[in-house]
Amino acid sequence: MALKDILPGKIGFGAAPLGNMFRDIPEVEAIATVEAAWNQGIRYFDNAPLYGAGLAEIRMGEALAGKPREDYVISTKVGRVILDEVDPDRTGEVFRHGRHNRVLRDYSADATLRSIEDSLERLKTDHIEIVWVHDVAQDHYGDDWLEAFESARKGAFRTLDRLRDEGVIKAWGLGVNRVEPIEILLALDEPRPDGFLLAGRYTLLDHDRALQRVMPQVAERGLGIVVGGPYSSGALVGGPNFEYAPAAPEILDKVARIKALADRHGVSMKAAGLQFSLANPAVAAVIPGASRPGRIAEDQAALEENIPAEFWRELRKAGLVNSSAPLPA
Repeated sequence: MALKDILPGKIGFGAAPLGNMFRDIPEVEAIATVEAAWNQGIRYFDNAPLYGAGLAEIRMGEALAGKPREDYVISTKVGRVILDEVDPDRTGEVFRHGRHNRVLRDYSADATLRSIEDSLERLKTDHIEIVWVHDVAQDHYGDDWLEAFESARKGAFRTLDRLRDEGVIKAWGLGVNRVEPIEILLALDEPRPDGFLLAGRYTLLDHDRALQRVMPQVAERGLGIVVGGPYSSGALVGGPNFEYAPAAPEILDKVARIKALADRHGVSMKAAGLQFSLANPAVAAVIPGASRPGRIAEDQAALEENIPAEFWRELRKAGLVNSSAPLPA
């Protein structure tokens, strides 16, 4: 089944901030943010065990408890199992304010099934529609990433392919920050993924590699891309980080040049970012993250904002978007 047939709308909720990403988010604020997303009509919620060592899933399960389960779609990820033991070395991480449980990397079949069962419990649900295989790429494994990919191919990929064919889940694919694992999986005869969650690689600030190397194949095969991190870790909308680290001067310069054009045309940066990502026919949805209730209404307004065609033409003329990137009509 195509991702676009599974996902209820063009915008979803990325739950990474609920795992206390970068800051210690009060419980009431986290729950209120999910509630705000629900009240704004969002019905797709993406999560992962990694986010705060299960904290994001626990909070989402609490926030969605009592909502009609048939009214929303959940995706989560496999590749990491959360253990019931403390990891004293979990400092200096993106999720250092989350739970301090030990996180075990494991893409085997048994670990995949265990991860799903644990997620079901934390999310307080009896089924998950979409499962992504998480972070099997260079940014997490360096030169050993192909070894990790092969482990996932023999374990998680085959397991999820079977669960999809048996109707236990509706779809599966990779949840990654790099295009190379997607390229390799697309080149295999089997197994057969349904789509991909690609974070940070199809944004206004960084889209060349995805555009040239994976988007055409995904579209041709009738698969789909969920774009994670459409604001590039916040850099696009004035934040200090890009790729979860302080933004380099060249990134800040590019943001400033885009913003100058956006301000001249009365365009918000959020609108430019979301609408650019969604203009590609391979993209099934975008999932900006949020940790404050007010951000949800901003995202929805950005999706509906009218952007003049001249803005996109000037971006292209200035070399700020790839000349072959599809632009909003």
